[in-house]
Amino acid sequence: MNGLAYENTVTINIGNAISYPMTAKVYFAPYGAEKSSDAMTNKVTELFDKAGFADCFEKDDFTAVKVHFGEVGNTSFVSPIYVRKVVDSIKKSGGKPFITDANTLYFGQRANAIDHINTALLHGFVPSVVDAPVIIADGLIGKDVMEVEVNLKHFKTVKLGAAAVHAKAMMSIAHFKGHIAAGFGGAIKNVGMGFGSRAGKQQMHSDINPKVNHEKCIGCGTCVNWCPQGAITVEGNKASIDQESCYGCAECFITCKPKAIEIRWDSSSELLQEKMIEYTLGVVKNKVGKCGYFNFINNVTPHCDCAGWSDTPIVHDVGIVASNDPIAIDQASADLVNKAILNPGANIEREDGKDNIRLANDIDWTLQLAYGEEVGLGTRKYELIEI
Repeated sequence: MNGLAYENTVTINIGNAISYPMTAKVYFAPYGAEKSSDAMTNKVTELFDKAGFADCFEKDDFTAVKVHFGEVGNTSFVSPIYVRKVVDSIKKSGGKPFITDANTLYFGQRANAIDHINTALLHGFVPSVVDAPVIIADGLIGKDVMEVEVNLKHFKTVKLGAAAVHAKAMMSIAHFKGHIAAGFGGAIKNVGMGFGSRAGKQQMHSDINPKVNHEKCIGCGTCVNWCPQGAITVEGNKASIDQESCYGCAECFITCKPKAIEIRWDSSSELLQEKMIEYTLGVVKNKVGKCGYFNFINNVTPHCDCAGWSDTPIVHDVGIVASNDPIAIDQASADLVNKAILNPGANIEREDGKDNIRLANDIDWTLQLAYGEEVGLGTRKYELIEI
């Protein structure tokens, strides 16, 4: 697996029986408050209660609270202040929560558990704030892995951080934003891509093939430093990518300031989105009735929180949504973003025929939702209930 061998794997088959109603309920708290009782932190607790999340937990259930800690330099990840409100509600419901994510594929500040936890602490995910421990799902160097059988189009089994499988319940807390390969990142990316082990992330990214536009390349070498495979070299002040060594993590694309690295999108985005769905199904299939999802639709940046910075949001802050259906909550979040007024300060321009999300990355983001509905992960039909 291109140098990312995994160990301590166990394959388990727990069936694909997940059942959702024909129309899902998505609860929505718009941003804005005129008094302390309307504070967004209070709305998190109200959303938890309205969505019926308390029913997801039995006494002492190990509960994985899946977040994204943000790469060092990023400021748009969900604040630990909000995470604390979710933790408090889980504890009140009987669960035993831990804050978690799996290690990254690329060489940033979250590629091993030590750097990952230090990044979490730097960004405020400390016990005095979140009142729960931080546990990296796939262990010290990304090799604490369990394989879960899914028997779907792309994978027979998926490789997940062991803590995600051992947990009895899960709560996803996602920052809804753009994504260079999937169009957007919401509940699906937070759970499916997020809980994939390093080997699993490699599998999901394997169809993305970046290339260098030599007219734009200035030979700065930043991409070389971020490539985990050593697939990029600079000769004659121009970078080149060895396609045989590259496995498509796309970090070179994100970190290239002159925007000289381009992604060949012929079919890779569709495949990535479908693979994320299959990984999400692998995470939740042994937790039927024991999963909840929050999407924070604020600071809707063009790119993922894996970037070491936060660009100008493409729309104004919209609000927070909650649901027990991962497909419905992402569909509702996308619809809310596309109904929002485009931020005049964003580095994108209006183009006929494109919604706000496609303006940021020109990706057909609907593919993941359609495939998720096809495999029974959830429904795109929802009722939006404002609180």
